[in-house]
Amino acid sequence: MDTTAQQAGNFASDPGAVTPMMAQFFEIKGANPGYLLFYRMGDFYELFFEDAEIAAQALGITLTRRGKHQGADIPMCGVPVHAAQDYLKKLIGLGHRVAVCEQVEDPAEARRRGSKSVVKRDVVRLVTPGTLTEDDLLPQGGNNFLLSLARVRHGDEGYALAWTDISTGEMFAADCQPEALADEIGRIDPAEIIAPPALFQTLKAEAGLPQTVVARLVQGPADASDSETGALLLRETFAGLVDPTAFSRPARAALGALLAYVAQTQKSSGVALRPPLVERGVSHMRIDMATRASLELLVTQRGETRGALRHAIDLTVTQPGARAFAQRLAAPLVDPAAINARLDMVERLVADTTLVSALRGMLRTTPDIARALTRLHLDRGGPRDLAAVGRAIAQARTIAGALKASISDLAPLPPGLEEIAATLDAAPQPVADELARALADDVPLLARDGGFVATGYEAELDTQRRLGSESRKIIAQLQAELVDLTDVKALKIRHNNVLGFFVEVPASHGARLMNGAFDNRFIHRQTLANAMRFTTGELADLEGRIARANDIALEIEAAIFTRLREIVLVETPLLQAVADALAGLDVAAALALLAAERSFARPKIDDSLAFMIEGGRHPVVERTLEGEGQSFVANDCALSGTNGEGGQLWLVTGPNMGGKSTFLRQNALIAILAQMGSYVPARSAHIGVVDRVFSRVGASDDIASGRSTFMVEMVETAAILDRATRHSLVILDEIGRGTATFDGLSIAWACVEALHESTGCRALFATHYHEMTALAATLERVSNHTMKVREYQGEVVFLHEVGPGAADRSYGIQVARLAGLPGPVIARARAVLDTLEKRGMANPASALADLPLFSQSPPPVLSPQPRDNPLISMIDEARPDEMTPREALEWIYELKKARHADGAR
Repeated sequence: MDTTAQQAGNFASDPGAVTPMMAQFFEIKGANPGYLLFYRMGDFYELFFEDAEIAAQALGITLTRRGKHQGADIPMCGVPVHAAQDYLKKLIGLGHRVAVCEQVEDPAEARRRGSKSVVKRDVVRLVTPGTLTEDDLLPQGGNNFLLSLARVRHGDEGYALAWTDISTGEMFAADCQPEALADEIGRIDPAEIIAPPALFQTLKAEAGLPQTVVARLVQGPADASDSETGALLLRETFAGLVDPTAFSRPARAALGALLAYVAQTQKSSGVALRPPLVERGVSHMRIDMATRASLELLVTQRGETRGALRHAIDLTVTQPGARAFAQRLAAPLVDPAAINARLDMVERLVADTTLVSALRGMLRTTPDIARALTRLHLDRGGPRDLAAVGRAIAQARTIAGALKASISDLAPLPPGLEEIAATLDAAPQPVADELARALADDVPLLARDGGFVATGYEAELDTQRRLGSESRKIIAQLQAELVDLTDVKALKIRHNNVLGFFVEVPASHGARLMNGAFDNRFIHRQTLANAMRFTTGELADLEGRIARANDIALEIEAAIFTRLREIVLVETPLLQAVADALAGLDVAAALALLAAERSFARPKIDDSLAFMIEGGRHPVVERTLEGEGQSFVANDCALSGTNGEGGQLWLVTGPNMGGKSTFLRQNALIAILAQMGSYVPARSAHIGVVDRVFSRVGASDDIASGRSTFMVEMVETAAILDRATRHSLVILDEIGRGTATFDGLSIAWACVEALHESTGCRALFATHYHEMTALAATLERVSNHTMKVREYQGEVVFLHEVGPGAADRSYGIQVARLAGLPGPVIARARAVLDTLEKRGMANPASALADLPLFSQSPPPVLSPQPRDNPLISMIDEARPDEMTPREALEWIYELKKARHADGAR
């Protein structure tokens, strides 16, 4: 329990020891432990005690003191109500949870109860990382999932997961085996994870969960974490649309806890959650957390978006499209029919670039319906959300028309696009028409500000507005009448917040207005040094009518907003379907543009064990090189195996910096892209569905868990050997390098044999242990491939080409020299290497025993640096794509001349 909660407990035992206001604070704080309490006081949210200390440090605001409690000053800080969103965003981003406590009655009502009465306050919302709905708090282009975990023991222990994005209403459920829990959490990437108290404590102590997962765990409601309560909540929430028996007992428990937590955090507001979709069996490619990090699908290993696969290929133009794109990339499909259905949509759009351009132009201006709907359901929406829904409906129907207009005998729409067109065409046009007629062109954010209803929509509203807006004209007319009446040219009608409207004249004329000369028409209000102020019966009546007109206009607009909101909410299921269709179309159009602009090819997908890539490229590296004016070297990869007995295993050797890791990763990325429904960066590709992708590429340690780089490598390799199947794709780089040479070689050798004999998967195994290439002679599906290099005058040139065969050495010293190691160190390394190569590696210690120490050796004689090669320079500077045929021919002649000149020297 935090300190403030303890203070609340002290209040419960001795309520007379605090002021009424602090008593109210402690009561509310005690009901919401674990939350920073935003306590509304006028135009500020105030925080007290430990809450204030935490918030002041997190937000960088001043910590002050107010009054005393138990003899000590009360720490306090506050944030303005109008700027609360910015502060909330920062607090939530730091992992805090906030209880928003509002004044729920007019202060005048409290005053009528007595001078010591405090305004009634209550928590209207609990703001947590997984329950955000405001655009400025939500992640851009991604979902904000809240995940619920449950576990029920039935012989074997298993988990169930239920997750939702309340900002869009999406909801899912799935059962999960214990060994796959971390991987599934990594796929969903929730902002917050809830678990019942017992499971919460177990998971907190679970060594197998990454700290990034444990940090997001919070305790869910204990009274809603059983399957029976879950079934009841499912029936109540979805009004009979969901059959609880369609879910397993753990899944019902997880869903019940999820629904209860959403209701608890949103208080009385209803959330437009969709009936949960259940994931049965294995519907998507399994990618563990280590592989996701290694392949950098959504973010890089540094946690950055730039440089990740998604950043390089996501061309969507809407936020819903970006969310759908991220979901597909995180969970590629494993059903060939479903994958090919997506590819059919992309192929149809690739063939019609004019249609793609038109669709993207319309989508770009289409608002996010799903999140606008959620805010309207939660009664946090405003006129702009209504306007967004209206514009989105209109755009949806226009887009549907464009899709239908593109149909011809030679170019029909595939089923996926037909379904999208039908859904968009069914968007409720009457709703859009009513919203267009009712709303002004420029609407405010909040309904209470008024001014969002179009002129001519409501006659009485127009009348009241005219009275309010014409007040200046009426006041000016009255002022002119009073000037004529009094013959005081300096008479003015003014206004302030204290007196309201008043007549002001110079002090020298004040006596005339007070002496009854004008039938006591002027009533004295105030005397100043140089002026006197009066009111009149007409002015008081006019002021009252203007004030009433503004109030009446706001009341009319509030009623209109409520009516329009109800019109929209009635169509929620249809509008959610329209939102999904728009997002799916955005993804398909983005993938079509990607394929057309970057020469991606449609992959052939089936249930075989095929894996044939011709001219494959790494999409991220290729884009980076293009930005530097360079081209990527494409490579083939054939892992289809023989006679259907299993996948083929390539042993890839070659020097550091030769491109082994890039080659390994690009083939894994091609498989993921293909199965998410995208064209792939290759001339052609035939891929039998991959059930799991495993990647062990790159060095890393886990200092927090006390695991070395080698230990992490072995843990991840063990998981691969345990989980991979014949339909998996495994890429492994430098297994065994973190230990002694012979130990590492032995481990790598045994791993290759296990992958070949036991797993039979398709695999790429990169290694510096050249001895392993002997395995190709004994294991029939193992083949040797190497990264090609060339040497020229002591320089090593990396060609980045993969070819058959094995490397004869690693070129490590050459790479070290390129990295900038000092010349004496490089020379010494060459001497040690020469000694080892001459005397053999059977006993390297004895071979080096007679070698003079570095400090005793004569200064090494360094060979002169090779001079620049003009031929290489000419080739590097050439830009074939920019040459005309004649320029290319002239360049060849120049190359021959340079070759002869170089030979003569």
